[in-house]
Amino acid sequence: MSTSLYKQMMKSNLKGIMSFGMASAVYVILMTSLFPMISDNIDKLQELTDIYPESLKNAFGLESFGTYGEFISAEYYGLFFLFILGIFSVMTAIQLIAKLVDRGSMAYLLSTKVSREQVAITQIAVLITGLVIIIFLNFAGGYMAGEILIDEQYTIGMWDFFQINFVGFLLFFAVGGYSILISSLFNDEKKAFAAAGAVTFLFYALDMAGKIVSDLDWLRNLSLFSLFEPAKIANGDVNVALVSLILFGIGLVMYVGTVLVFRRRNLPL
Repeated sequence: MSTSLYKQMMKSNLKGIMSFGMASAVYVILMTSLFPMISDNIDKLQELTDIYPESLKNAFGLESFGTYGEFISAEYYGLFFLFILGIFSVMTAIQLIAKLVDRGSMAYLLSTKVSREQVAITQIAVLITGLVIIIFLNFAGGYMAGEILIDEQYTIGMWDFFQINFVGFLLFFAVGGYSILISSLFNDEKKAFAAAGAVTFLFYALDMAGKIVSDLDWLRNLSLFSLFEPAKIANGDVNVALVSLILFGIGLVMYVGTVLVFRRRNLPL
């Protein structure tokens, strides 16, 4: 890895990283602030959700709102968290390699003493650092808001909340992995973004289709998103160690593949 390149790339991407991080933290704090009102009307809300089809409740995690963990899992981690981190992972991965190749900046980088391998590893490090920062802000904002705003009988334990965020990080560690691998395969920024975005949307669609249509539940086995079930993590119904190992392994293979592909492919320099 090139330390000087890492510092330069972090400086140029920090504003975007912090924007996503603060948006994530603000949204989880906002949703947390709504829970006291929700908790006062749990029975009525449960009656309302009971009229929904079982498949729809499973798809959006609406089975129960009895605790803050279940509520925040359904209202934030099951949808907006995936949306925010998905956009960041795909967009940043494309900017770090394909955009530089498309706009000619990569030629300048490789004309210095920095090797292709160092460039790829450095860009991967920038992407992972960005994910760590966003997840940290998300965790800190949500946990502190929960401690301040939520009654003790409803609150979520630090360890459970940490596990939700940790598995969420590893999910997008893997999403970022295949996104930056795709980024290393394309010379055109728009085509790379379209390809990475399409793969991410396909994974999400397969997971949702498997949840909504019981006969198609096998489709979830084809999606990375099926490994992230925040409500079940909060309730202790997920083998977090196994899921974490799978997601980390997928991400690691993608990052190694990125280095190997970028090192060997022909570039329009």
